[in-house]
Amino acid sequence: MFFSATVFAQTLRIQPSPTTENLRGISTPSHNVAWASGTHGTYLRTVDGGSTWLAAQVPGADALDFRDVEAFNADVAYLLAAGPGDQSRIYKTTDRGKNWSLQFTNHEPKGFFDCMAFWDRNRGIALGDPVEGKFELITTTDGGAHWKAASPAGLPPAIDGEGAFAASGTCIAVQGKKNVWFATGGKVARVIRSSDAGKTWEVAETPIVHGPDSAGIFSIAFRDAKHGVIAGGNYKQPDKDGPNLAVTDDGGRTWKEAAVSPQSYFSAVAYRAQQILVAGTAQAACLHDPARKSWRKTWALNLNALSVSPNGFAIAVGPKGAIVLFPPLD
Repeated sequence: MFFSATVFAQTLRIQPSPTTENLRGISTPSHNVAWASGTHGTYLRTVDGGSTWLAAQVPGADALDFRDVEAFNADVAYLLAAGPGDQSRIYKTTDRGKNWSLQFTNHEPKGFFDCMAFWDRNRGIALGDPVEGKFELITTTDGGAHWKAASPAGLPPAIDGEGAFAASGTCIAVQGKKNVWFATGGKVARVIRSSDAGKTWEVAETPIVHGPDSAGIFSIAFRDAKHGVIAGGNYKQPDKDGPNLAVTDDGGRTWKEAAVSPQSYFSAVAYRAQQILVAGTAQAACLHDPARKSWRKTWALNLNALSVSPNGFAIAVGPKGAIVLFPPLD
């Protein structure tokens, strides 16, 4: 498993980090710009392709854990804090982090928000764990100035013991103008999809490992309306083999276990062109074709989150301020 890590380690750049905080979110809107997020209200930003980073804290947010960041350029970014009750919040900056506006605070004591995604800089959606048997979803159409609760009428009921994972900010994915998917875990591992921006939903079962509350789908990504990938496993048993990776070619209606081996716990997955990148606490890996039985490359790294820019600039982040730049697309 780790032979490839030795062979290819020289191609992967581990960057000096300005923080020792646990980094849980990463967003790469372009080949030069990236934002990261983490514990104690921390965020990071680079404008030189990851060579240097500026670290700072959102004022008044030092007790919050930013599990997700969604950025549009060097100036505009959203941060989602995950936590029980009012610890779940969304902030936005439009001036490179000089000022942050608190856009949303969760006032449901039983609520816990996990992740968010944006179709464009004005239209976004955020996902929270079930309350009274229904997943919490909020949407915005005006750049976060207003967040509204989605109607629970069209949502399928959550199964007892089902939830989402705030592991990497990637438990929800959007594509095009109205497609959205979110992934679950715990007692079941399902993908719940909508093609009308969340008005109506359909459910798909998946082969990803599930059962305990530490297992299920942790991350979901789509490269177009039809082709998607889900990744997960059991974070309490990170070295245990899968099924931890599955793909779809029909828009998420059906999912097939990826043939690649060995598999381990993956907290994040992303597409780079048709290539699949994964990251977790046991390894990071690269796969050119989900039908292949072996990884193209693997690296023995402990990472939490992963993001790929439109032109293939890929960054992963992890514990103690870890920042890793993946090698160029090959």
